[in-house]
Amino acid sequence: MTDNEDQVAGLLLAAGGGRRLGGRPKALLDHRGRPLVEHAVSVLRAAGCTRLHVVLGAGADVVRHQADLDGCVLVENPEWAEGMGSSLRAGLESLSGTDARAALVSLVDQPGIGAAAFARVRGAYTSPDSLVAAAYDGVRGHPVLFGSAHWAGIAATATGDRGARAYLKEHAARVALVECGDIARPYDIDTVEDLHHLE
Repeated sequence: MTDNEDQVAGLLLAAGGGRRLGGRPKALLDHRGRPLVEHAVSVLRAAGCTRLHVVLGAGADVVRHQADLDGCVLVENPEWAEGMGSSLRAGLESLSGTDARAALVSLVDQPGIGAAAFARVRGAYTSPDSLVAAAYDGVRGHPVLFGSAHWAGIAATATGDRGARAYLKEHAARVALVECGDIARPYDIDTVEDLHHLE
């Protein structure tokens, strides 16, 4: 693969247990008549990602059974309860043996971020040294894109629920911010009160 678009893999983190949602795996929350994880996969595909790795954790067997994830590489994270950092590490490790040169990272619980924002961030990829993040009124948010030159450093610092936050803060001067506030709403589905965002 030499085309820039094919070098950017979609990495969907969908392992969360929904602790504040009564223990329902976030991947299986209903959105527009299908599991949330299916919606997130379709968004990455619509944004141009042809290689998709999906990290599962809570209820992984049930998610595999109930959600159509055909064509995706499914990565099971047995340490999902430790937080998003463990899922990010598992996902990056699964990509490290491929010819992907960057990971466009999606969080399953952010359905307000659609394909247009992902495509905009993906379009800012230039090389394996790329570090790109969506911004909302200038404030860094999701999605993010990590060139493969950064994967080891991110994995070394991704702990708890912080994900790549520490690494991005340390390398803030190198992060290209792509404004997405005009095309996306970066809310999370974390609590029962947030469920009204789902359709």
